[in-house]
Amino acid sequence: MTGGLKVYYIPWKPFLMQNTLPTFYGTLPIMRTILIQEKITLVHGHQAFSTLCHEALMHARTMGYKVVFPDHSLYGFADVGSIHMNKVLQFTLADVSQAICVSHTSKENIVLRSGLPPEKVFVIPNAVDTAMFRPALEKLSQDEIVIVVISRLVYRKGVDLLVEVIPEVCRLFPNDLVRFIVEGDGPKRVRLEEMREKNSLQDRVEMLGAVPHARVQSVLIYGHIFLNSVLPDDMIVLAEPDPSDMVRAITKAISILPKIDPQVMHLRMKKLYSWHDVAKRTDIVYDRALGCPNQNLIDRLSRYLPCGSWAGKLFCLVMIMDFLFCRLLQLWQPAKDIEEAPDFSLPNSQCPEFKEGRSLRSRRVSS
Repeated sequence: MTGGLKVYYIPWKPFLMQNTLPTFYGTLPIMRTILIQEKITLVHGHQAFSTLCHEALMHARTMGYKVVFPDHSLYGFADVGSIHMNKVLQFTLADVSQAICVSHTSKENIVLRSGLPPEKVFVIPNAVDTAMFRPALEKLSQDEIVIVVISRLVYRKGVDLLVEVIPEVCRLFPNDLVRFIVEGDGPKRVRLEEMREKNSLQDRVEMLGAVPHARVQSVLIYGHIFLNSVLPDDMIVLAEPDPSDMVRAITKAISILPKIDPQVMHLRMKKLYSWHDVAKRTDIVYDRALGCPNQNLIDRLSRYLPCGSWAGKLFCLVMIMDFLFCRLLQLWQPAKDIEEAPDFSLPNSQCPEFKEGRSLRSRRVSS
């Protein structure tokens, strides 16, 4: 067990992009057992596209647990995929205790999409492990500009834009002046490889595939420019999600490279972003969630009805069935018959955050 983190692997096989097939109630028995066995008091769901996350939050609320949902993505309102995802999020967020977004724009987006009260949504930015991710000790030569892309190769990460951007940038900077390194895997990898073959860019576009997390830093230090980042305005060149505008932004980034000192930017990053600060702020959200009043089924159903003329009634039916199934499981296997996992503590040297001697029995579970 690394750093006091216990991982349960639920025996559900993924069917698409590492997501399990939606079952609604199929995961309730095993989720109920884990929550009771580990004496959980709060459930933290993660990943809007994870069916397991949505089911875990639904079951947790049925069992009376407080839940927190973080959102890291921006969705539209017009395309079919966004409409479907917004309705799923509306169902999940109708009864969450608190929500977390990584930016104020993300907060506005989730409030508009889900109807969640703004006072329930906290903004906590992502951070960078600056101890692990350090720039190269020596400044890179600019005889050849290397642009690094590290991402899951899926539609929502903008891979289709990348397919159009790379050939145009290579055309603007001939004679191998610019080279791309793409790290990651996914269903859109085929499109990138087809683009590379079609434009004869095998020497200028290197596809690394999936790289272990421990090796990501060794890939990043080869690059002059990193695509797909969120930083202050003077540390990033922003672009619209349009190939021509992205080409413009990359061209501008290349032009200002001689003025950039990676070591100076790294020192700024150390001051701006800290995972310890993120952890403290997240803990405050957890405490706020735990302080929310308990609600009975009738009060909870009143949150689902405004979700739509027919969707609201359907959501209520789903929750009523989940409630009845949970009560049936309680009769079949009472909570007192489920053996609780023993508490344990790590030495302070392994986990300095717990110097007060608190048990590392997790009162929160992440799904």
